[in-house]
Amino acid sequence: MAEPLLAVKGLHAWYGESHILHGMDFEVHKGELVTLLGRNGVGKTTTFKAIMGIVGKRTGSVRFEGTECIALPSNRIARLGIAFCPEERGIFASLDVLENLLLPPKVRPGGMTVDAIFELFPNIKQRLRSQGTKLSGGEQQMLAIARILRTGARFLLLDEPNEGLAPVIVQQIGATIRRLKAEGFTILLVEQSLKFAASVADRHYVVEHGRVVDMIPNAELAGSMDKLRSYLGV
Repeated sequence: MAEPLLAVKGLHAWYGESHILHGMDFEVHKGELVTLLGRNGVGKTTTFKAIMGIVGKRTGSVRFEGTECIALPSNRIARLGIAFCPEERGIFASLDVLENLLLPPKVRPGGMTVDAIFELFPNIKQRLRSQGTKLSGGEQQMLAIARILRTGARFLLLDEPNEGLAPVIVQQIGATIRRLKAEGFTILLVEQSLKFAASVADRHYVVEHGRVVDMIPNAELAGSMDKLRSYLGV
């Protein structure tokens, strides 16, 4: 099998004295959509932040396209082509929708054009001069995803993009994620809904206490529900 696009090995991370990740090991291949599943507080979001270099301390190995990132600052990591869309979305209240969309710098050639983004997210085009935080939750999530698509990054870290959204918006986000995958983006997704995860992903890593404890191919997910429920407490 080809070398993974992202290979995480023995990844530890701390916030101050709090040791959150205890040796994360997983990999993602080009064009895959992979999820991190687990209860709240097990380290899924911290894994994203550790990949991006925005935790207090990290050790281990994070290799992206063969480049070791563990000692790189976050701006260098972003310029390798990794984009992080946080759960809180990070929409700037002082900027309108267009300004929020155009804010992140391009890190690599080949980012989506504004017209292509409007075709993907027509709601955004209709609200360009609205204050960013005046959008609905679903529109804010669309804007948060849209602005990282401009940057040229081809590896997306999406942290619970459906949190707090109405079912009809979740369907739209799902359709968008599937389209991005079809267009060649590689995606690592944190998601609470097993149903949603099963509808978009190729593989699932289960996280407990800051480490990966299982990997389940999507084709085997239905037959692994009893095991998953014990992991997730659902």
